[in-house]
Amino acid sequence: MTTPLFLLRCVQLGLSMADLELLSIGLINDMYCESNNDSFSYAVLADQTLMDAF
Repeated sequence: MTTPLFLLRCVQLGLSMADLELLSIGLINDMYCESNNDSFSYAVLADQTLMDAF
């Protein structure tokens, strides 16, 4: 990952320069990956009967 790409990810997450002093590169990468998962929707959500069958 290049520095410009890293800074772009920080801007997309809404992080300030002060936030960067408190967070590690790995944590910021994890936050970006998780932000992509926020919009994921499942085709079928399991209910209690499906969990019991599992």
